[in-house]
Amino acid sequence: MKPLPEGYLGVWRRRLLTTTSGVHDTATEVFWLQTERLFADLRIPQPAPRSNAERALQAGFAGITEVNDDRCQWHRAIDFQPPSGREDIGRMRFESSERVLEDGLDGSYHEVWERLPESLGRNWGTWLAAYDGRQGCLLVAGDCFLFAASRAAALPAAPSLAHLLESRGDAETLLDFELSFGRHYQGAQPWRIERSTLPERVGQALLPARVDPDQPAQLLDAATLAHLGDTPPLGGWQARATPVFTPEK
Repeated sequence: MKPLPEGYLGVWRRRLLTTTSGVHDTATEVFWLQTERLFADLRIPQPAPRSNAERALQAGFAGITEVNDDRCQWHRAIDFQPPSGREDIGRMRFESSERVLEDGLDGSYHEVWERLPESLGRNWGTWLAAYDGRQGCLLVAGDCFLFAASRAAALPAAPSLAHLLESRGDAETLLDFELSFGRHYQGAQPWRIERSTLPERVGQALLPARVDPDQPAQLLDAATLAHLGDTPPLGGWQARATPVFTPEK
């Protein structure tokens, strides 16, 4: 799979979603961080979720992006929500270098994305895997980062995570999926988490200030990976070249 065009790189914030079913959403906080191959996406309804039921309405995913002409496809290797069986493909039209319009191939939705200026510049990412079966990634774009860490076990197909939570009631397991977005401020302060699927993570540091975003090798050493995330896997994370895509149940 070829690297993405440079114009896609950075962090895109969604400003508008409209659908043919009548949705008009400007409130949900949505951040899409894109590197040359890897991406991660975080979607948090507003006001910020507090209860388990509200947290189950969050969304986010990560994997590999593929662009062919004006068609962009996001291949999800991990997903906060249960698998839907639908492909994630949009038709993209750049109004400018900093603003892109996305439309569903069937015309069912329309989204407006704007690139965060502080996300330009450095751009890299690595996929992560653990011996317990978990996967994740750490992506950096300019002054921004997005860290993802999946559950140990993939979810079965279901209408939604809220549906699974209501039927199974296993909140601790079902909600144990971290997607944390923030900024590292060029080492002036720790890598501060600003938005997360784990509300208690907001305001915490993903990494200490001494970790240099321009030194991926330092960032991905064994000592750092051993403690990365809210619930680091036993034995720590291992960097790997590509995600593992598991068949949907």
